[in-house]
Amino acid sequence: MTLIVNGERIEDAAIQKEVDRLRPRYEEVFAEQDPKEREAQLLEWSRENVIERVLLNQEVKKDGDKIPPDEVQAVIAGLKERYEDRQELYRDFDIENDEKLKEVVELQMRVERKLNDLGSVLPKPTQADIEQYYQQNQEQFRSAEQVKVAHIVKYVDWRTDEAAALDTMTKAHEELDSGAAFEVVVDKYTDCSDKGGDLGYVTKGQLVEEFEDVVFNLGVGQVSDIFRTRFGFHVAKVYDRKPGAVPSLKEIKQQIVDELAKQMRQNTIDKFLDQLRSVAKIEEA
Repeated sequence: MTLIVNGERIEDAAIQKEVDRLRPRYEEVFAEQDPKEREAQLLEWSRENVIERVLLNQEVKKDGDKIPPDEVQAVIAGLKERYEDRQELYRDFDIENDEKLKEVVELQMRVERKLNDLGSVLPKPTQADIEQYYQQNQEQFRSAEQVKVAHIVKYVDWRTDEAAALDTMTKAHEELDSGAAFEVVVDKYTDCSDKGGDLGYVTKGQLVEEFEDVVFNLGVGQVSDIFRTRFGFHVAKVYDRKPGAVPSLKEIKQQIVDELAKQMRQNTIDKFLDQLRSVAKIEEA
């Protein structure tokens, strides 16, 4: 269905293009939603996005203050450097030639300038705002548990088969059981280039799951048994643990200030778009 926004026709293809742009992330976030409801909501959100974009474009076109040509050309030159295929550039911007590209780029730059102007006169978050945000959102700032770990590793690859790698690691573990220092045994047997096998402090998600399942269940000073990951055989030692913790307000104050400023800017833009929408004539044809 065609939309007419303040006399400007918006074809269904423009809305479908927005649907295609939003779909991957949208389906990931709303994976549990009923497919029919999800599709209807995606279509509605895409429709609203297109309407807001058209209203914003119409508004900036009323402003006679254009972008200096050299600034527009600099942006276009940067785009052409990123796109080896000129036709791909045209397809992505839905245009046919360089003249249309200039029009689209200049319009986008004018929109960005308008949005920046809207956000340039906002008050700074107050100390009370900062403290309230910190109290209400402490968990999102909590750091994950960390362990300081080193390991001995024998890779299983084209150089060393499964049996040979396991035999080497068995010898290493026997030396550890006999009282040899881990740091000495590491440098004698490991395939890891880091001296002492030191991996530093790690959090869950940094390393492969099979490795983390072992090291995050070791106590400080404890050495693991031999275990297998997709890379080969390992023996690990944990040197220290840091529990997850919420940083102090002082440590993350600037992060909170930035987030509050971002929210205030978005709220200002939303109100501006709502104002444009309230006086717009939107029809379906």
